[in-house]
Amino acid sequence: MAAGLPLLLFYALLCVAGAQDPYNELSAEYRSGVDLALERLSTHAAVAHHFRYLRTVDKAEIDSGFGVKYLYQHFYLKATRCPKGTTNSNPSRCVFRNDRPLMDCAVCYKTASDQIEPEPNPYVHCIQRPRLTEEMITSRTEHCKKMVYNSGAPTLLSVSSG
Repeated sequence: MAAGLPLLLFYALLCVAGAQDPYNELSAEYRSGVDLALERLSTHAAVAHHFRYLRTVDKAEIDSGFGVKYLYQHFYLKATRCPKGTTNSNPSRCVFRNDRPLMDCAVCYKTASDQIEPEPNPYVHCIQRPRLTEEMITSRTEHCKKMVYNSGAPTLLSVSSG
């Protein structure tokens, strides 16, 4: 029994040290989308809490070539105990609240060289999870599909020499 205690302590320390903020595990491109949603959410007058990224539900990426990508991400944000407007939120300081519903967000945007492009305008839709309707989900999907198809981006097949 005494020999098992140091092993148990070692395992507990390993778990704590290995626990990372899920936001930091995202690629830079997807972190940019989460940052965009957090920025828009924090400027909304009706939002009273500081939010942090919780987890991704779904994501998709279309590589159009020439360093251009279209990204879609559906994820959850969760309210924290930190006041609205908090920056550089430390996960150990800004702990999640369990008395508020999750914020369900969908973002889609175009990147070039890993930077969000202003055209087409990035799409951000966040709403409290219980208020999300099937119509909203359909609208999100359709908007993001149009963004990719209406881009008018040239492809190698449309480039003519001459």
